[in-house]
Amino acid sequence: MEKFFFSKYKAVKKLGEGSFGKVYKAEYDGEDYAIKMEYKSKEQGLLEIEATIMSYLKGPYIPYVKSYGFSGNYNVLVMQLLDKSLEDLFNKYEKFSIKTTSMLGYQMVNILQFIHDRHIIHRDIKPDNFVMGAKENNDKLYILDFGLAKKYRSSRTLVQYPYIKKKKLTGTARYASIHALEAYEQSRRDDLESVGYVLMYFLRGELPWQGLRVKSKEDRYKRILEKKKETTSEELCKNFPNEFFQYVEYTKSLEYEENPDYDMLKKLFLQVLHNMKDKLDYIYDWTSKSDLNKRKNKRKKKEDSDKGNNTQEKNEDDSNNNAQIERINARNFQRDLTQDDKVESVCCIMF
Repeated sequence: MEKFFFSKYKAVKKLGEGSFGKVYKAEYDGEDYAIKMEYKSKEQGLLEIEATIMSYLKGPYIPYVKSYGFSGNYNVLVMQLLDKSLEDLFNKYEKFSIKTTSMLGYQMVNILQFIHDRHIIHRDIKPDNFVMGAKENNDKLYILDFGLAKKYRSSRTLVQYPYIKKKKLTGTARYASIHALEAYEQSRRDDLESVGYVLMYFLRGELPWQGLRVKSKEDRYKRILEKKKETTSEELCKNFPNEFFQYVEYTKSLEYEENPDYDMLKKLFLQVLHNMKDKLDYIYDWTSKSDLNKRKNKRKKKEDSDKGNNTQEKNEDDSNNNAQIERINARNFQRDLTQDDKVESVCCIMF
């Protein structure tokens, strides 16, 4: 593991590997980072697309990009290190509670609203691509893997790109929307529909189209599409709060260019929590006392920082007030001198 990237990021632990390449935990100057590697090819790599889009989005739910470039035969992306993905957590717990799923759903819609407002759709919504923050940010949900993401409309005119039939699916079949499985151009509705399938996967433990017997990948896509079409929203959401049914039904009914009602969708999850006499407190099924302590320390640091800023602002205000008082005194003094001059002039005339 004595491998260095860009002559300074030292790989200390392998975090994962797949068809996309490898991911390492790395250290530099006392900080931890995640390093994603992708083997170079003649065509533009997914990692370059991901680095470009993440740098463009740059927001509260997006891991920050530290560096991107080439190292040997690999494209290399250095980014913020996060914690476990929702798929990792699901594999441990097998199902999530209604409360945890509702809080995740609220955040997922919020994240997609942030991305969509910036003219980008993700196109690969799945549990692996949602990751919890590390250390004091362990209550915060992030989204990553933008290799399949793209603009869905002109950022200047806001006109969406044409609704066309494509050659193949973009995304992950298990969570892809029905239109995506039919290989149509995707839009905001497809990301949101995929979130509905992800949430029901968390609640049910599996989806009706998992475990189908197939002969090939093409056959698998076809069977999943058929099963998704024949599974009604009522069947999919049976025995769970009605708000999940409303979410799935609404997102499946959206038109290609329709502007989704994100606020209404977020309120559905808040309503679930309210009905349970609970709230959006970010205490998940996996939240430990250690996690809560980290959050507590984070809040304390923020409060101390705010106090410091307030003290500085108060000192600045006091300084400004003192300066203003001095200006007023000087003006009054000048006015008094003028009045005295007038008095002396009068006296001279009189005598």
